[in-house]
Amino acid sequence: MIDKRLFRLPGTKKLLLMLAGLTLLQAFVVLFQGKYLAEALVNSWEQKSLQTIIYPMALFAVAFVLRHLFNLINTKIVENYASKTSEDIRSMLLDKVYQAGPEMISEEGTGNLVTSSLDGIDLVENYFKLIFTKLMNMSIIPPVLLIYIYTQNVASGITLTIIVPLVILFMIILGLAAQSKADAQYKQYTILSNHFLDALRGLPTLKMLGLSKRYAKNIYTVSDEYRRRTMNTLRIAILSTFALDWLTTLGIAILAVFLGLGLINNSFPLFPALVTLILAPEYFLPLRDFSNDYHATLNGKNALNSIFEILERSSKSEANELKDFSWKQDSQIEINNLQFTYKGAGNNAVSLDIDKLKLSGYQRIGVIGKSGSGKTTLIRSIGGFLVPDQADIKINHQEVSNFKQINWQKKLTFLPQSPYLFAGTIAENIAFYRPDASIKEIKKAASAAGLNDFIDILSDGYQTKIGEGGRGISGGQQQRIMLARAFLADDRHILIFDEPTAHLDIETEYALKKPMEELFKNHLVIFATHRLHWIKEMDYVVVMDNGQIVEQGTPENLSNHNGAYSQLIKNMRGDQL
Repeated sequence: MIDKRLFRLPGTKKLLLMLAGLTLLQAFVVLFQGKYLAEALVNSWEQKSLQTIIYPMALFAVAFVLRHLFNLINTKIVENYASKTSEDIRSMLLDKVYQAGPEMISEEGTGNLVTSSLDGIDLVENYFKLIFTKLMNMSIIPPVLLIYIYTQNVASGITLTIIVPLVILFMIILGLAAQSKADAQYKQYTILSNHFLDALRGLPTLKMLGLSKRYAKNIYTVSDEYRRRTMNTLRIAILSTFALDWLTTLGIAILAVFLGLGLINNSFPLFPALVTLILAPEYFLPLRDFSNDYHATLNGKNALNSIFEILERSSKSEANELKDFSWKQDSQIEINNLQFTYKGAGNNAVSLDIDKLKLSGYQRIGVIGKSGSGKTTLIRSIGGFLVPDQADIKINHQEVSNFKQINWQKKLTFLPQSPYLFAGTIAENIAFYRPDASIKEIKKAASAAGLNDFIDILSDGYQTKIGEGGRGISGGQQQRIMLARAFLADDRHILIFDEPTAHLDIETEYALKKPMEELFKNHLVIFATHRLHWIKEMDYVVVMDNGQIVEQGTPENLSNHNGAYSQLIKNMRGDQL
């Protein structure tokens, strides 16, 4: 039940040593409880003096207090470890996602990663609180009590020794069934998380297309399947608990009958029989506690295993192969034999296969193609957010293995379809690339992006708070803030646009066009789009299809022959072919 990878976490071995010591003390205290209680009862039965009864009862009371004191200390230590370690795992998970970027998000699913970092960590914390204490109690307390019972009555010891393997056998059989069900349940939970988050993100589009009710049925189907799997898992878990309780109760009953017959036949004294009967429930208690929380530990173990798989994924961190880099009019990039495949896409499914592409100076390069043609994958590969499986890349004649270079990413500004705006003031959001910028510089950048009229009507101006993800302002104003970031980052001369106006109406897009064209000056612009009017503004066009560049050249040259470019333009215009 304990994942071996747990021992690599800081503080785990120290925790186990402390728990082992406390549990051993607790085992002896439990033993003394049974011994002194039996002694007091025997003395009372034999009508001995009050002193002989009060003294063992006082020792019983001391043992009772010590037992709960040790248990409290044990619980506090485990809770502190669980809280700290689960937060450390959450930090490692978020760092891993941040370093891997869109590649991991597209493969694992946003819903899965959100679930792992929120609900998953809570399950892991509960798993830590349960598993260490339960396993230590089950490993230490029963053997200590069994050894003492053997010293009192060998036959009773043999009886308890025979019953335990039967109980453990049933635990294994039912536990494996519960684990199989829990694995399927957690997998379905991951699918449900991804479906639900994707539905929330795409709800405006689904409503606009009239598909929201149809997608609601899809979510209902997935969630109902999760409910069914959960009930199946609980059925197995309840059956496991019932079987274990029944077996342990039967074992104690058999032992009681055996001891009662022995007392009737005067085959052994009252004290050994009574102390054995008192300690028998304590002997089985750790097993029963473990069984009761088995399902909860399974959920935590599945969540932890999922998180460990993400943490152990091989990912390339930012490299520093590119030296002394700056982008100027005479700068150039050569890309040859670039290939990238999303994980799980299949052995023969290449998501991106670029034979040859050259970028230079302050060109404006349009990347066009139908949906799913590979535009975004190419854009993200050039931005360094995806690391190709293989590539021959030269930046200013320097050979690099990929674009995930510190110096490369410091010189580019990325403008996606949906700009990320964090909870904070408008000024803080504009200063995303330059946190140390003065308010005068921020206002200048905002003016260049056409934000003045919007900010002037706000009572708090640039100090107006906006919500996470840009809540509280329109999509057009979000894009203007994104443009203001780019204007402010005047030391970055590479602009990468991934369909930045795709979700805007045409009037808002045209209002943004003038500041965007102003931004294009003295920049290398890589602009993925499906809007015709932007293609006319490009110096060079790359036509994508099925992850490959099928045509490239100036718009004038490409339109002179009936190739992929001309066919795509006709499709975009809605012309009949």
